[in-house]
Amino acid sequence: MQPIQLAIVVGSVRAGRIGPTVAAWVRSVAAERASIEVVDVDLADFELPGNLVPNDDTERFTATIGACDAFVFVTPEYNHGVPGSLKTALDTVKYEWRAKPVGFVSYGGLGGGIRATEQLRQITAELHMVSVRDAVSVHRVRKRFDDEGGIDDAAAVDALGRLLDQVEWWASAVAGGRKRIDYPG
Repeated sequence: MQPIQLAIVVGSVRAGRIGPTVAAWVRSVAAERASIEVVDVDLADFELPGNLVPNDDTERFTATIGACDAFVFVTPEYNHGVPGSLKTALDTVKYEWRAKPVGFVSYGGLGGGIRATEQLRQITAELHMVSVRDAVSVHRVRKRFDDEGGIDDAAAVDALGRLLDQVEWWASAVAGGRKRIDYPG
């Protein structure tokens, strides 16, 4: 069986962001699984216009998303919600998100980004994505990672394992469905 193409999407583009550190941790855990091939997708590497007018970067981004089987969104919470960069990325692509599973790793202060995750569940449902039940929420994120990118949050480590199990299961299930019949969305 082919490995699942799992995109780990860094949802923040702000200067000084910790998202790449969190994504590197997710990547290290996912890459240990022979059934997963990680695809790094950092939104800072794309110029996705807010007016959604197609350009070379939107085409490159759409092709990258289309080639993936599943996603993990690594996102902070800004003002009790989803970062604008991640929302723009979701709005930039249409059909390539459909019938694919998505998991959420959020981070922040005391709330750990959980409000962003709940908003993302609504947005991804509208895009016909399958959000997995378990999520990871890293509270007080800047205190959780050491200089080598290791995390001291056992609950987050356990939650990430369950999230990846569920993403793998759904990726296999929907891939089989797509082989039998086109998605009716």
